[in-house]
Amino acid sequence: MVSVHTSPLAQPGTGDAGGMNVYVLNTARELARAGVEVEIFTRATSSEEPPTTEAAPGVLVHHLPAGPFEGLSKNDLPTQLCAFTGGLLRAEAHNPAGHYDLIHAHYWLSGQAGWVASERWGVPLVQTFHTLAKVKNAQLAEGDRPEPHTRVIGEEQVAAEADLLIANTAAEAAELQNHYQADARRVDVVHPGVDLDVFSPGDRRSARESLNLPQGALVVAFVGRIQPAKAPDVLLRGIARLRETDPALAARIVPVFVGGPSNTDLYWLPKLTSELGLGDQVQWRTPRSGAALAQVYRAADVVAVPSYNESFGLVALEAQASGTPVVAAKVGGLPTAVAEAKSGLLVDSHSADDWAGALRKILGDADLRERLAAGTRSHAAAFSWRATADGLHTAYTRAALMRAHALTLRP
Repeated sequence: MVSVHTSPLAQPGTGDAGGMNVYVLNTARELARAGVEVEIFTRATSSEEPPTTEAAPGVLVHHLPAGPFEGLSKNDLPTQLCAFTGGLLRAEAHNPAGHYDLIHAHYWLSGQAGWVASERWGVPLVQTFHTLAKVKNAQLAEGDRPEPHTRVIGEEQVAAEADLLIANTAAEAAELQNHYQADARRVDVVHPGVDLDVFSPGDRRSARESLNLPQGALVVAFVGRIQPAKAPDVLLRGIARLRETDPALAARIVPVFVGGPSNTDLYWLPKLTSELGLGDQVQWRTPRSGAALAQVYRAADVVAVPSYNESFGLVALEAQASGTPVVAAKVGGLPTAVAEAKSGLLVDSHSADDWAGALRKILGDADLRERLAAGTRSHAAAFSWRATADGLHTAYTRAALMRAHALTLRP
């Protein structure tokens, strides 16, 4: 696996670390449990990092020097692709011929490096983009910067050259075909998963005690990077509008933001919170994962995912696995991750009025919340990392067969 811009060992929820990190690490673990040896190559961001780390039995993470030993913006990383790809090729040269059977690249930067390695090693390239520039640019948050044309070109090249493309949902598969002219025969849909052991229902009272949250409040949790694309401001504006239409209900809401800044002004969201008059209500928590994150989901009455675009939405799935209903924007993969009216509500806009209405509907009706909560676990149970790994293994086999067939047809 290739993951240039972010290590699967990084803490999700800040910088460039997010759902992709969770995806790469968990699929690698499950593939290893099934007998597939996995080596993950990522860019080194510290001189103190060991060159190789065992992330799990059968899973090695290699940190390749490429540019300065520090975090770089994704927009700066194309300048380091040559150095990274050189390190990738040198790493393979230390192994016997035929050591790697297949490359699975994550995000377009990795696809560029994987494309070169695939040609050099004569093995299939499987690509997962996780997000697509053309789709993101069509759904930009107000004031957010569009993805650069360099990325658009890079994605077009990788989409054309990869043996197989993995889409998280049927909607993403359609986007690959419509925006990138991907051959439908070279696109497989494999849903991401969730750790159903870590993320499971638990006692709300004890969860709130552990987080020092008031027992009688209506807790709305936002989990993720604090950036315009994730739309935390949409949630805040919805609550502020609810103050005008139903002040008694709004006064009971405690919004909890769990995450860190991502290449944006550190103070933009707290500043907006103050401007909206919500400074006394909002609580801030540092990024966390695993059992600590599960406690956040259990403590919440509702988890909000107001993003402008999500290729899937792992936060929504983790929340539901923990027994908590979700209010999410009706974009990208979220209509797949959330079962409308069964495990959560979908909002078909990002307007303050619509989000205030959705929050009033679910927070003002305890019976509705209970009914939705009852459907969360069964919906989430349909998604597991084991099932994701099984789907990937099938896709890898198909990619290998496709490449072997193409070779036999060459003159």
